[in-house]
Amino acid sequence: MILDSETKAVELPEDHGDELRLWLRLLTCTTLIEGEVRSRLRERFDVTLPRFDLMAQLDKVPDGMTLSDVSKRMMVSNGNVTGLVERLVESGHVDRRTSDTDRRVQVIRLTKLGRAEFRRMAEEHETWIAEIFTDLTPKDVRELMRLLAKTKASAQKAAQKASDKAP
Repeated sequence: MILDSETKAVELPEDHGDELRLWLRLLTCTTLIEGEVRSRLRERFDVTLPRFDLMAQLDKVPDGMTLSDVSKRMMVSNGNVTGLVERLVESGHVDRRTSDTDRRVQVIRLTKLGRAEFRRMAEEHETWIAEIFTDLTPKDVRELMRLLAKTKASAQKAAQKASDKAP
C-alpha cells in the first residue's frame, strides 16, 4: 500500500511538528477532493478542471474579461490562459474580440453554448461537492470555514512578512 505524506507523518509524529502535520492534512484533503472533481468532470463532461475554472470566471462577467484579468483571477500565467482560451474558442464555448479601448488587448466571454454547458456542469459540480462533504454537519462546516479563514489570514500575514524582508 502506498502511503500519502500525511499518513507517513502520523506514523512518526515525533519526527514532525503539529504545524507540518496540519499542512500535510490540508494538502491531502485538497488533493483528494481535486482529484475526484477532475475525474468526474472528465468522465461526465469530457472537460478538464482548468477549462471548467476558466468558464466559471467568465460566467461571473457576462460582458467578458481581458486575458490578463482572467490569469490574475485564476492565479496562472497569461500563457496558460491563452492555451485554454484557444481550445475553448475552437470548441465554440468562448469568443474573443479586441478591446474597444485598447487594440492590443483581447476580451473573452462565454458564448451562448459555453454559458449553457457551463451552467449544466456547475449544477452537477455543486452536487458533487455536497456529496464529498456529506459527513460534515452544518456546524462542522461553519467551524471549518472559521478556522480556514483564520488559517488564510495567518498565511497571508506570513507571506507579507517574508515579502517585507526580501531584498
